[in-house]
Amino acid sequence: MCENLIQAAREQVSALTRSAYEKAAAAGLLPAGAEIRGQVDIPKDVSHGDYATSFAMAGAKVLGKPPREIAQILMDHMTLEGTYFDKVEMAGPGFLNFTLGKRWFSEVLAAVEAGGLTYGKSDEGKGQKVMVEFVSANPTGPMHIGNARGGVLGDALSSVLERLGYEVWREFYVNDAGNQVHKFAVSLDARYRQLILGEEAVEFPADGYQGEDIRELAQDFRAQQGDSWLEKSEEERQEALAQFGLKANLPRMQEDLRRYKVEYDKWFLESALHESGYVKETMDLLTKAGWTYEKDGALWLNTTELLKRKYLSEGKTPEQVEKLELKDDVLCRSNGFYTYFAVDIAYHRNKLEERGFQTAINVWGADHHGHVHRLQAALDGLGLDGSHRLIIVLMQLVNLLQDGQPVRMSKRSGKAIALHDLLDEVSVDAARFFFNESKPTSPVDFDLDLAVREDSENPVYYVQYAHARICSMVSKVVEASKISVPAAGEVDAGLLREPEELALLKTIARFPEELKLAGRELDPSQVNRYLVALAGDFHRFYNSCRCMVDDPAIQAARLKLADTTRSVLANGLNLIGVTAPEKM
Repeated sequence: MCENLIQAAREQVSALTRSAYEKAAAAGLLPAGAEIRGQVDIPKDVSHGDYATSFAMAGAKVLGKPPREIAQILMDHMTLEGTYFDKVEMAGPGFLNFTLGKRWFSEVLAAVEAGGLTYGKSDEGKGQKVMVEFVSANPTGPMHIGNARGGVLGDALSSVLERLGYEVWREFYVNDAGNQVHKFAVSLDARYRQLILGEEAVEFPADGYQGEDIRELAQDFRAQQGDSWLEKSEEERQEALAQFGLKANLPRMQEDLRRYKVEYDKWFLESALHESGYVKETMDLLTKAGWTYEKDGALWLNTTELLKRKYLSEGKTPEQVEKLELKDDVLCRSNGFYTYFAVDIAYHRNKLEERGFQTAINVWGADHHGHVHRLQAALDGLGLDGSHRLIIVLMQLVNLLQDGQPVRMSKRSGKAIALHDLLDEVSVDAARFFFNESKPTSPVDFDLDLAVREDSENPVYYVQYAHARICSMVSKVVEASKISVPAAGEVDAGLLREPEELALLKTIARFPEELKLAGRELDPSQVNRYLVALAGDFHRFYNSCRCMVDDPAIQAARLKLADTTRSVLANGLNLIGVTAPEKM
């Protein structure tokens, strides 16, 4: 059974129109053999039909007749019996407007019934292996609200891609090596020594991590290890403190994300790349390919030439490329330490080459935009087609609001808002829905007051209430009428004639299309907007069309329509990791 009935109806309009043209051509009324590509659209105004084709206008020149004359000939040679449509009419300059009939509406109910919580699935991905890497916050402090947005965006996108037939792997990249961890170690070391020697005796580094969590970790280390590490070398002490801090922070991060309903297939450690020699091996491959050079004792990537090659292949002119301020990147410093960029190249080579992911999708903050093309170009230099196989979703910032004012600090702790602080204030459902409400390219204004309100202004409440309302309504009708929700095949969909009933059915049918759009645009917020629209259509149906009526056939049809809506609401909420309550 076809689940995407929007697409099926479009295709049928095209097929009906083409068939009518061929019949008219065979009858000698139109020239034969013309290749005409008329568009099939869904009019915004339902009085113009449910589908409209511009075939007659598109074919006017080649067929040598006015569009309205062509449209009339096509209508005269068109048979709608056994199709999705009840009627076809000519409108305006020659549009053919098609109105959906009982068969299409019946198939919508049947498709949702057959699909259940997987309604909307497709094989668009054809089993392609895709890695979605998201959050990947530094393990040097607690998860913050920016990570919260990335968490739901990456998780919901992964779920959408899975529904579309991709084989998806979720990964968190742990920066447990490099400059950030060194700064972490230095900060912990300073706090540890201050605890023993006094704050006046030990200067805290100007660029160190100032958070209270650093003090707490240093106190915990001293409580367990005592003061003896003061006698060890600075290198030994800082290594021990860093490992202690990482072992404490990582489980906390995992617990915060688990509470937020985000689970990963793998937490990939940066240190594993260094320990295996994989970073050096990757740099050697770039050197062998002729993309590196040495200067001032450091190893450099010829990023300028790689980017020129990339931009020219994408259609930029040489003049446009010359105007760009391109520069090369250091891969290995003169002290022998690899840069973050070098490690990032190695990590992405590991994704695409070693582990065989056909596509790697990264969810990054918008402040990383300058890194995107450079990394893609470096992978191109390794022959991995990074320009096409590495896709970056850039995510804008989160603005937390309360009483209409920005909130940057927790009232309870006086610190920057951490994910666990936020989840103490609002539900996980509200957090996930609000953070996934806007396109990744748009900033999110998260209104704490709105997130806890129980009214129609709160979008997650509005959608969840629609689901709970249906559960209650269905239960009451079933109990009062001593019936059960009928199967789709037992319902006469032709009885659903009210505008609110037809609007609701059409919105239900849109779900597979919305999922495809969300996947193609890498924008799971498409699901949120759809759910709000579906909930709105249901509330209008509920207020206009009574389910408890004397006519058992109409009652059965409306009961089935309501329960079908419930199933799609639960389906969409499940995709974005939000619960579908039966009572509220």
